[in-house]
Amino acid sequence: MATGSGGSRLLRGNDAEHIALEAEAAAFFDAPAALYMGAGFPGNVAIFSGLPMQGDLVLHDELVHASAHDGMRLGRAETLGFAHNDADAARDALKRWREAGGTGRVWIACESLYSMEGDLAPLDDLAAVAAEDGAVLVVDEAHATGLYGARGQGRAHGLDPSVDLVTLHTCGKALGSAGGLVCADPVLIDTLVNRARNFVFSTAPAPLDAAVVRASLTLMAARPELRAAAWDNIRHAHDAARRAGLGDFSTQILPVIVGEDAGAVALATALQARGHDVRAIRPPTVPRGTARLRVSITPNVTPAEIDALFADLADLRKAAA
Repeated sequence: MATGSGGSRLLRGNDAEHIALEAEAAAFFDAPAALYMGAGFPGNVAIFSGLPMQGDLVLHDELVHASAHDGMRLGRAETLGFAHNDADAARDALKRWREAGGTGRVWIACESLYSMEGDLAPLDDLAAVAAEDGAVLVVDEAHATGLYGARGQGRAHGLDPSVDLVTLHTCGKALGSAGGLVCADPVLIDTLVNRARNFVFSTAPAPLDAAVVRASLTLMAARPELRAAAWDNIRHAHDAARRAGLGDFSTQILPVIVGEDAGAVALATALQARGHDVRAIRPPTVPRGTARLRVSITPNVTPAEIDALFADLADLRKAAA
């Protein structure tokens, strides 16, 4: 199997593995069509630079990923942010835009699970806002694919089918390969193929990577016990974090807010010295004054390792107080 594609998808780089993956991904995610991109980042850039037109509005959660912001900067649509996870704020902003004369199509952008906050978007509420206006809901499923949905299809799976939906699924996290999958109506997929410059002018992803993603989708559908094992660890981590005095968490991402950059780096370094793979997150990735440790739980650790992490974390925080 080819380890490189040799060209863009519109030239000689369109491999049978790409085509097979897109068909299988559309079936797995119950989507009308899918497009395989080189990564999740260019997937978001393609969506927001290639789909909204001049006169449209991209209405986005203030914490959407940097890749979405890059796409919006390259696009021609107007952009407005709304308060994080506040569907009422999104509705109000959309209403004000319409009252000010906005006539184009609205694209509501969010992440289903926010990677630095570890919280969940109110997708049903945002879908209701989209339905009221005939807007398109664009959901980045980067951190939900594999863990959420009946078979790991993500949190947007099962939303009101009358809502126009675009989803992005990265392939380098739960799927264990590389690339990104955009799922949408075939007309929107065709628009990306012909208008998204970073798709048109980029060398296609390696067919080998596409084959690995295909195998991963098959594995996710056939082995629900892998997802169950991940959730066993996640729930165990929530209990351990609570015992350590860190509060309550709801997802596989547990942000431990430290505050100042130096303190976060020192705490991460001390944990690494004790054998824990924990990293500090600092500005500009997160707002100034909110430097944190980002603990992400996978099925590849044991309950004993989770307990040791939070015991050491509590010990180090107490010593630094």
